Amino acid sequence: MIVFKFGGTSVGSAENIKKVAAIINDCNRDKIVVLSAVSGTTNSLVEINNCLANDKKEDALAIIDNLEISYNQLILELFNEENHHLDAQLFIKTKFEELRSLTNEATKNEKIFLAQGEIISTNLFQIYQKQLGNSTALISALDFMSIDTNEEPENEKIKTKLTAILANNKAQTIITQGFICLNPDNEVDNLKRGGSDYSASLIGAAINAEQIQIWTDIDGMHNNDPRYVENTFPIGEISFDEAAELAYFGAKILHPQSIIPAQKNNIPVLLKNTFNPEAKGTLIKNCHNSTGVRAIAAKDGIIAIKIKSYRMLMAYGFLNNVFAVFEKYHTPIDMITTSEIAVSLTIDNQKYLKEIVAELNTIGKVEYDTDMSIICLAGNFSHSGKGISAAVLNCLTDVAIRMISYGGSQYNISLLVEKNDKVRALNLLNEGLFVQQNKPQEA
Repeated sequence: MIVFKFGGTSVGSAENIKKVAAIINDCNRDKIVVLSAVSGTTNSLVEINNCLANDKKEDALAIIDNLEISYNQLILELFNEENHHLDAQLFIKTKFEELRSLTNEATKNEKIFLAQGEIISTNLFQIYQKQLGNSTALISALDFMSIDTNEEPENEKIKTKLTAILANNKAQTIITQGFICLNPDNEVDNLKRGGSDYSASLIGAAINAEQIQIWTDIDGMHNNDPRYVENTFPIGEISFDEAAELAYFGAKILHPQSIIPAQKNNIPVLLKNTFNPEAKGTLIKNCHNSTGVRAIAAKDGIIAIKIKSYRMLMAYGFLNNVFAVFEKYHTPIDMITTSEIAVSLTIDNQKYLKEIVAELNTIGKVEYDTDMSIICLAGNFSHSGKGISAAVLNCLTDVAIRMISYGGSQYNISLLVEKNDKVRALNLLNEGLFVQQNKPQEA
């Protein structure tokens, strides 16, 4: 069995939904299809929640009205048979009456609001498949997807429940929602990290899928960021570890934690483009690639913090005291380097920056800079590889590098630069590591 996941852009219009259906129906295999909400819907639902939280019910109702109008237009374009068009109309009418009733108890219904996007998209897709005469079944993610008190997925429960549901359903194509789940109180909740990608990965692991396919709007993972660098190219194959590094440090195609269940269960993940299905895409799997840089990504919004203290010299327990401050304020650290008397590190969340700096000042002298960028070079940097770090640094002789993290992982080299230098650094690395190396040698 194969798991397909389609994001919000892929189901963002009637035309796109038809493309998704064509891709699915062209695969003559048993499959589970995980759908996100129609693009823009979740943002509207968040806006509705914000209005209700600020006692602006009329504004919330106006957003609901506009959202219903957009869905009526979508079904007008999607359904050309009267009975299926009427089914879709009735569903939308009922669903939006429910949304309006939920505004009366907004504080209790925030997560329920956010779940409606996926519920709407999957129901409309199921009706569309009926119009096409295809053998499909819609199952609710709320019947099998759950999280524990730590907001972690309950893998064994998910597997048991989903297996039982599938045993009683013989349709070749099963449709379900991404993102949404139940919490330990049996209330509607969501998976947060990775959203629908995470759902697909959890489902793939639960059924021991042959493959998980993530369909988006780009041709897989690129060797560099195409928004800032020309002549990038998709990577045909990459390891889970390399992909995770790229995802964490800026590659938007995947959330870094979303494919962990697939990696643990050795299930390949294929990244494909809904709007260019003929493109090869990127296959992520447990593999050992050749030594060297495979791809580059960048992450903005970085804060660099330096703690200097002579008490650190030949002392133990100093780093523990530093890390305890960040643990107290639930703030993860991205990069860290140390010297005999100083520690430099980076974070990407400045919510508690003021409090963190205040507490660190009791340990040593603190300096910090905001608006920095981390450039991540992912690849195979095993100890047998020689000259890789030199090749990287030689590309950046004209760029001021604030920090370097190398050796913590054999799949990542991280560089901290000023945000203003990010685009130039990406292009210089692309030229030196990919363009020049691939130029034909002169005779």
